Amino acid sequence: MATTLDPATETAAQSATDLVHRLARDARAAQAVLARMPAADKERAIRLAATALRAAAPHVLAANARDVAAGEAGGLSGAMLDRLRLDDRRLAAIAAAVDDVAGLPDPTGRVLERTERPNGLVLERVRVPIGVIGIIYESRPNVTADAAVLCVRAGNAALLRGGSEAVHSNRAIHAALVEGLVQGGVPAAAVQLVPTQDRAAVGAMLAAAGLLDMIVPRGGKSLVARVQADARVPVLAHLDGNNHTFVDRSADPAMAGAIALNAKLRRTGICGAMETLLIDACYPDPHGLVEPLLAAGCELRGDPRAQAIDPRILPATEADWDTEYLDAILSVRVVDGIDAALAHIAAHGSAHTDAIVARDAAVAERFLVEVDSAIVMHNASSQFADGGEFGLGAEIGIATGRLHARGPVAVEGLMTYKWLVRGTGQIRP
Repeated sequence: MATTLDPATETAAQSATDLVHRLARDARAAQAVLARMPAADKERAIRLAATALRAAAPHVLAANARDVAAGEAGGLSGAMLDRLRLDDRRLAAIAAAVDDVAGLPDPTGRVLERTERPNGLVLERVRVPIGVIGIIYESRPNVTADAAVLCVRAGNAALLRGGSEAVHSNRAIHAALVEGLVQGGVPAAAVQLVPTQDRAAVGAMLAAAGLLDMIVPRGGKSLVARVQADARVPVLAHLDGNNHTFVDRSADPAMAGAIALNAKLRRTGICGAMETLLIDACYPDPHGLVEPLLAAGCELRGDPRAQAIDPRILPATEADWDTEYLDAILSVRVVDGIDAALAHIAAHGSAHTDAIVARDAAVAERFLVEVDSAIVMHNASSQFADGGEFGLGAEIGIATGRLHARGPVAVEGLMTYKWLVRGTGQIRP
């Protein structure tokens, strides 16, 4: 039996569809202009956007304070509030990231491959923009800036739909960026913020095949699951960061302790935070790993062997191994060497970021080769899983799939390519 929408819902859905289609058509026209802009002009426009964002700092911070207050009143989790909250330092870092993107080499038209066929045809594979990209994200106002300027640098138009938690922050950041971009000659419609928080607008974006060329979701499991289930537009997925650090028996204890503490507690609410600590059963100082975490207020949940390290470690359930806490909570498991560590990560990881601490080069190399994640690290904190730390200027997200782009998605991840074929009159026999 077919289901029908009530008239009010149907009207709202149609209104959202009409809105998204209009915005997408305007974006398509703006993208055609943007794709022809010289690299120097795009760089200048993005630097003007950074300047405008700095000038708008009091307005942006006041708008963010409204969002934080609403989030606190609405019971938003500590991790979500941390993602949402801006201060002078964080806003300055966002503006600096915009400047960093301006300084990146322009990829448009870059020749990736050139060959000459025996018949004299010359073939070139060159980078080109994807087109119009929709970005659907939650709680992080910095995504508004990162996504906007990365798309512009790559010659794409952006249609942004932020979460209701950051609505005032997103609008203030977007207004400042567009002011600077327009001053630099970029059409205003090249970066648009969907002006409604109606969830029907998300559905309209997901169904906008032919108008949007790609969707990038940036948020929790439920958002990404909805996008992947409902989208009629290609999706570049950013999934949860159920990240592991494996401390091998050969690890330097001082290094292992410092990395574990930083990977978990530097910022618990980011997708690069460690969520499970795996300790080799032959590692000589397991208590030295867990004590600083416990002393810093981190709740540890472990298997029986982990609980034997310290009585303050609570029992872990099977669900803990699959949980992205985004909080001061950590799962701990004692494993029998690298084979068991690899098996655990394969069974429970999210293919985001996994790390090993080891002095044994052969063990480390095996881990780097065999762990099938977007980012695999040796002797480094998983908190480095960030586009800015990778020298990419900023990121639109960390893709955990296997197609097109993987890991921190920056300018080159927002490009595709086409073939240019030059002949001298050749015809095919």
